[in-house]
Amino acid sequence: MAPTFTHPPGVGTAEDILAQRTVSTEAASYYGGGEAYARSRTYSHSQLHGYNPKKIPAFQEDWHLRPRRMSHDEKTVSGPPRRFLIDVEETIRVVLEQEDTDGDFQISITDAGPKMMALGTATSNGFKSFDIRGTYMLSNLLQELALARDHNRKRIVLDEARLTENPVDRLSRMIKNSFWHSLTRRIDGDGLEIITADPKNRTGRVNPRIYVPYGEPAMAEYYRRVAKEKPHMNLDVQVLPEKPDDPVFVKSLNSKPGLLALAMNEVDDNAGGKTLKGIPFIVPGARFNELYNWDSYFISLGLLVDGQVSMAKGMVEHFIFEIKHYGKILNGSRSYYLCRTQPPFLTDMALQIYNQLDRSDVDGNRDWLKRAIRAAIKEYHTIWVAEPRMDPKTGLSRYRPDGLGIPPETEATHFTHILEPYAAKHGLSVLEFSEKYNDGILKEPELDEYFLHDRSVRESGHDTTYRFEKRCANLGTIDLQCLLYKYEVDIGTAIREVFDDELDLEEDFPLAPFPPSVASYADPRRESSKSRMQTSEEWFERAEFRKQMINKYLWNESKGLYFDYDTVAEKQILYESVTAFWALWAGCASEEQCWKLVSRSLKKFEVLGGLVSGTEESRGKISLDRPNRQWDYPYAWPPHQIMTWVGLERYGYLEEAQRLAYRFLYMMTTAFVDFNGVVPEKFDAVKLSHLVDAEYGNQGIDFKMVPREGFGWMNSAYQVGLSFLTSHMRRAIAACTSPEVFFGANVSGVAESALLTPSDPLGLAMETLDLGI
Repeated sequence: MAPTFTHPPGVGTAEDILAQRTVSTEAASYYGGGEAYARSRTYSHSQLHGYNPKKIPAFQEDWHLRPRRMSHDEKTVSGPPRRFLIDVEETIRVVLEQEDTDGDFQISITDAGPKMMALGTATSNGFKSFDIRGTYMLSNLLQELALARDHNRKRIVLDEARLTENPVDRLSRMIKNSFWHSLTRRIDGDGLEIITADPKNRTGRVNPRIYVPYGEPAMAEYYRRVAKEKPHMNLDVQVLPEKPDDPVFVKSLNSKPGLLALAMNEVDDNAGGKTLKGIPFIVPGARFNELYNWDSYFISLGLLVDGQVSMAKGMVEHFIFEIKHYGKILNGSRSYYLCRTQPPFLTDMALQIYNQLDRSDVDGNRDWLKRAIRAAIKEYHTIWVAEPRMDPKTGLSRYRPDGLGIPPETEATHFTHILEPYAAKHGLSVLEFSEKYNDGILKEPELDEYFLHDRSVRESGHDTTYRFEKRCANLGTIDLQCLLYKYEVDIGTAIREVFDDELDLEEDFPLAPFPPSVASYADPRRESSKSRMQTSEEWFERAEFRKQMINKYLWNESKGLYFDYDTVAEKQILYESVTAFWALWAGCASEEQCWKLVSRSLKKFEVLGGLVSGTEESRGKISLDRPNRQWDYPYAWPPHQIMTWVGLERYGYLEEAQRLAYRFLYMMTTAFVDFNGVVPEKFDAVKLSHLVDAEYGNQGIDFKMVPREGFGWMNSAYQVGLSFLTSHMRRAIAACTSPEVFFGANVSGVAESALLTPSDPLGLAMETLDLGI
């Protein structure tokens, strides 16, 4: 009779554990159980009390002796799924020692290891081994081991299917169930220690500081109580003045930067009373550890795809709070952003969320949307159609923020090449000149003008690009006009469809005249604009007026493209930008204009990996004195992709939208497969590489063993992009089928030079590394 099978308490059998999980089970459940122990064959009585194989898998010495697997080799198609019994720490050590040849704690196609490793099977208690091969399986192994270590597992039973998981399914699953969670922040006693960390703070002070808006005494008292209860934090709580965006005041905060308080809910505490709790939100990731404006819009689209409606709704709550207390939706929720906003997306964001709210609370949903639309109306009147952002002569709005001195959130050396001539002129070092210039001791009008445009570039979100170099504050950009046209249509539609064509404004603020021009001050309709009761008629009139101004100043019939308009030079700036396609997203282009955009201009921006920000011709030549800018050719960003996909679909060009989505998701998936699961901030869409040569490098690529966050809007681009694809396209991307193969080269007139880049990820990566990037 066979000996009785026993094992130590708390150690479950592999069969029992695996019966309760699937390949797509998240790490907390997959690795959250007890230690696994195989019940099949014992091979040695010494193993009855734990996993202690006498023959460890040969990882290094004999890998080159093992033959290639052939078609007649053992398969598991008809048998049970293969599983491996793995010692976590030892296998991590060996994987990194053998495969991570560049020492970055990632397994990628640029590593020179053998890309093959033997793992002991669970059914043999680790005595028999099976080879896993290739970058993707080995990087997945490393990721799974890191996740197992997170859950304090010493040994695991790992499904082979988890190493060979469909990459599209794996990435989408990680975004939905892991990345969003890792990017979630709250500003309250429980979340402060994580979010007060600011990688952009170069003052040398690391103690956290929070600024509370004027008029929120309960919030200020709450944070003071947190500071007292958690003395180890050394939390500094400051209350802002009633007008927190005065440029002189904001500049005075540069030496003492801090986090800005956001919206909170009142909840029950453990003592039976009430306390405040921060509303959670998603940050972009990497060095951007705070709430951002236009990042949040695109992030919310991904959240809605993934069913996280309440998270997206909470982010709108924060923007309503910012408009009320800080006067605008801020570039980011730090003190040095108080003068600066970013591209306006609030109305579409609110309406998208409203359409997915629980229908059981119709009145509550309506009240919530009313608060969001009221906030958007205030932002519209006080920021976007008020001077200095509005040009009274043309009626076009511009990115033109207040502010003084040098932007403090940049790297210390970012402006050195700009400041050096002025420092030399005064016989000072760059540091000395910077301090005297910021303090107002030295006056340099030309430098003031330069930083006005630089702040405007940062407000535009497109920091930086030669499109805006030394002129951004003067430009009525096509992207901003499209966004404001959408504001006007959205507000009018909401008032008409949801609020019975009447919306009262509770908060007092100046209403801009209409039409927005010098002549309008004698227009009798100016008086009607003072009414606190809003109707849809005026908003639709504003939208129609803006469309006329877009056509008059920004549309170029001969080129079949929209361009920015310089309100000072009074001419179009003929830089070809992919933001021209935002007119399709907003719906302000005619059918004929759309046809010209698609038939004549789309090919200028479409490359192997999707849409580049601008054309190579517009960018101009790159040299040591004229380096790459990250919002120029050949870089591709999620906002441009998503806006164009949606715009094309809106006008009935679904096939074009699907093709562009396929290109971008193919690029994302191949990077995910070849580079240890990376999800970066941006791509070089011509070379299909996240290893970019631009002034800020790339974000979201510096992680150890397993990606934790991805990057906010890139995560969304993947989830939104998948909704555009057919099942056939999704399978092709999972197989890393190049667009050249899937669609055929030179499809739809795409510039041939844009598609001649060979689809060789390893060659492209090595070429980039050879450049010293």
